[in-house]
Amino acid sequence: MAKQPLIIIAGPTATGKTKLAVMLAKQLNGSIISADSMQVYRGMDIGSAKASAEEQAAVKHYLLDIREPEESFSVWEFQKAAKEAIAEITAAGKIPILVGGTGFYIQALLYDIAFEESGPTQVREKWEEIAADRGYEYLYEELKRIDPESTSKIHANNHKRILRALEYYDLTGEKISLHNQRESQKESSYQELFYVLTMDRAMLYQRIEQRVDAMLAGGLIEEVQKLYDRGCRREMTAMQGLGYKEILNYLSGEWSLEKAAEELKKGTRHFAKRQITWFKREKNVEWIDLNNYTFDYQQICDKIKRDYAVINR
Repeated sequence: MAKQPLIIIAGPTATGKTKLAVMLAKQLNGSIISADSMQVYRGMDIGSAKASAEEQAAVKHYLLDIREPEESFSVWEFQKAAKEAIAEITAAGKIPILVGGTGFYIQALLYDIAFEESGPTQVREKWEEIAADRGYEYLYEELKRIDPESTSKIHANNHKRILRALEYYDLTGEKISLHNQRESQKESSYQELFYVLTMDRAMLYQRIEQRVDAMLAGGLIEEVQKLYDRGCRREMTAMQGLGYKEILNYLSGEWSLEKAAEELKKGTRHFAKRQITWFKREKNVEWIDLNNYTFDYQQICDKIKRDYAVINR
């Protein structure tokens, strides 16, 4: 049986993934599935660089605004929802286009990585209590002792994945890095065209700075204030996202606005580097250097359409 075709547009933040995806979807009769762990949350539009109202009106988007900021959202839930979206898009005679920078989400979908569906366990609650008492730095050091390979791929601020790795080890006696390695050797479930956008590093950093300035001018502070007023606090997973934690520090008086902006720019640069590192490990990826296309997204669109025509002969 032929595999389901799937176009993937990935890459670091500020490379124009959404712009390209919307352009491509219009020309290929496609619909867009967001692969972004922050864009699932309602009321978090500016900080997550969500597609604009005009872009969403022009092309149907899936997995945007499907959770409240107070709610959790796991990679397993993404995997399940993305599969359902692909089935719905295909049944409507359209082409699914997966777009985003959350590499683990894309990997989980492509290779159908197995996850337990259960809710919180006593083991996880134990680690959460330890974190409340001793901090996540302690948990990260524990994970480094148990499974140093996993900490090379899990950032110290990614509390959800730290908890998951410790919980998995306690429940199974196996390092999660071994589980992930085994899962990553699976074949893709799709006939994917997987593109990663990139550009000159100095230019990327300049675009990140411009994006942060535009977010601040475009209402990011007011967006975070609204979330705070409704009871959203920094302990929530959603509020640990870039843009939200920095502005919370400004609103609480801990930082000046200048300091918050600088920290957000620095954090976003580091995030972009981690995204690039992640996608370099992926299989069957085609890197598209925007400099080689002189940032002409229509040229890139035409290239992807030609590639898609080849796999659909």
